Amino acid sequence: MTTLTRSADTLTRDALAVLQPGFTGTTAPDWLLRRLGEGLASVGLFGRNVADPAQLAALTRRLRSERDDILVAVDEEGGDVTRLEVRGGSSFPGNLALGAVDDTELTRDVARELGRRLAECGINLNWAPSADVNSNPGNPVIGVRSFGADPQLVARHTAAYVDGLQSAGVAACTKHFPGHGDTAVDSHHDLPRIAADLPTLQERELVPFRAAIAAGTKAVMSAHILLPALDGSHPATLSPAALHGLLRAPETDGGLGFDGLIVTDGMEMRAIAATYGIERGSVLAVAAGADAICVGGGLADEDTVLRLRDALVRAVRDGELSEKRLADAAARVRALARWTRSAGAAVGTAPAPGIGLAAARRALRRTTDGTFEPLTTASYVAAFTPLANIAVGDDTPWGVAAELTRLLPGTETGTYTGELAATDGPRTLVDGLLRAAADRRIVAVVRDVHRHPWMAEALDTLVTARPDTAVVEMGVPQAPPRGVLHLATHGAARVCGQAAAEALTER
Repeated sequence: MTTLTRSADTLTRDALAVLQPGFTGTTAPDWLLRRLGEGLASVGLFGRNVADPAQLAALTRRLRSERDDILVAVDEEGGDVTRLEVRGGSSFPGNLALGAVDDTELTRDVARELGRRLAECGINLNWAPSADVNSNPGNPVIGVRSFGADPQLVARHTAAYVDGLQSAGVAACTKHFPGHGDTAVDSHHDLPRIAADLPTLQERELVPFRAAIAAGTKAVMSAHILLPALDGSHPATLSPAALHGLLRAPETDGGLGFDGLIVTDGMEMRAIAATYGIERGSVLAVAAGADAICVGGGLADEDTVLRLRDALVRAVRDGELSEKRLADAAARVRALARWTRSAGAAVGTAPAPGIGLAAARRALRRTTDGTFEPLTTASYVAAFTPLANIAVGDDTPWGVAAELTRLLPGTETGTYTGELAATDGPRTLVDGLLRAAADRRIVAVVRDVHRHPWMAEALDTLVTARPDTAVVEMGVPQAPPRGVLHLATHGAARVCGQAAAEALTER
């Protein structure tokens, strides 16, 4: 094991300790191992770092051979946002499916099994769950990642998720504080602005975060959103009023009284990077009360680590950031690492391999006019595909085609996009679809049809031409049901597709 450099400057070690960087490849690069020996205390893993569980376990063992108290973090929400199963689709439904079932014991069991699998691979911090109340159904970034639109429902399932995950020895990081559900802008692209007043925030957005803190969440992730009711100048990640004044403040002073680790959302997201730059943004975030800087989804190299380390050190030396604030942040990172070591050593969670599919089946909602005949022969799957949410990514498959082909060999699929509809028009798109389907039964798969006018028009045209079309909605089921059979899966995880395929074929 590399010994921490005794002669290294304490300030530099603290600056490294608050960073949660990423890297490329499925093995740890030399630069990363070297920085662990100099004080780096956390690493963030992404889909690019994962090939299979055995490789992932070997990777985390190698990291711990350099620093046995390292925090290894991942963005594993289950459902649409998965890193463990990025290329095959998740074995767990996401939050909206769990909220649709509304069984907190089920949510706790799903989170416990997810945590067990993470721990088995050597991961001890999960940037989940999403505690956002999906109060704006047109939200382009949260959607099925939320348990729902009811603050109390979101609160009880957030608490159950935190409890289940941490019972497996994996620290929960509840996000995106103070709530990303009422946005119409994706903070990956720009800075969202939420106009809600403080009483609305207290009665809606903050309710699940209070529940998560009461449940003992070890970390909270800040959102890059501007809330003038709290701070008219700075997004929450950079706002002392949001982090120190609301999240940290005692309940007697109107705060949430959180004493755990505050982690930023990815600093290379354009809401921060395009406005402040990642160096300036990181300094402001730590000064505002953040303890850990998440970076690495897009910037995943040694230069990024050194730039942020040096920016933090320079800010202390220039008097812009207090040395005590940086030391306190680093201490919170190390304290969480100590908790994960003791919690992980005490856990012996029994596997529950079928819990994800069982939950997806329970979340499925069926609407039919009574004339649907189950599919018995090879069909045609028409996937109406919107642009991928950046949090989900392009690498994770979705839909029902793979599962339906397994049940009905010879089933074929076609992909139909908004770009194609814009070029040819929805009616021309459907004409091509009908030619491709020929006389086979059609299954139309959509995702958030209420958010995409081209998709709604194409679907209406298709159902008018072929009334026996079955429709599978794998996003938020906000639009009225269409088709002879309408299935709402409440998410696009692989198990949601499997549950839908079963419903399409079962007699």
